[in-house]
Amino acid sequence: MATAPKGNPKVVPIDESAGGGASAPPKSKKKLFMIVGAALLVAAGGGGAWFFMGDKSGEHEAPAKHEPAKPPVFIAMDPFTVNLQPEAGDQYLQVQFTLQVADEKQVEQIKLYMPLVRSRVLMLLSSKKASEISTPEGKNKLQEEIVALIKQPFTPKSSPQGVTGVFFTSFVIQ
Repeated sequence: MATAPKGNPKVVPIDESAGGGASAPPKSKKKLFMIVGAALLVAAGGGGAWFFMGDKSGEHEAPAKHEPAKPPVFIAMDPFTVNLQPEAGDQYLQVQFTLQVADEKQVEQIKLYMPLVRSRVLMLLSSKKASEISTPEGKNKLQEEIVALIKQPFTPKSSPQGVTGVFFTSFVIQ
């Protein structure tokens, strides 16, 4: 076979029916299209699954908006007046608060045991010093302690009370 001069390359036509090098590039493009197509199918399937099975928290909230909210249940307590632990002479605390409870059943339960409730609260209040309860942090801590005391079961085999909050309506240290 003769060689072509270096400056003039010889163009040789390729016979496509021979199955030579011409069939290789279409196979690699075909494989690329198959891979891209499979990736698109997986992405579309994942997106569809997310859409149909995803968190539908908006659907659960919609019915709740139509239901009227349960109004809170409160018990107004009679005022408490106690001597505080001495720091700088005799000091006393006069406090009035309202309890927030879970339901009307809790109101009846607390009213039934009101002498025990008042005794528990009086013992707690009289154990405090004025400096402990005069700050906002001290008042918050006192609220938490009152809730914890009243939540305690009234009898050994009974369940805890459903007290959820204490709200001071009057608070005087003198």
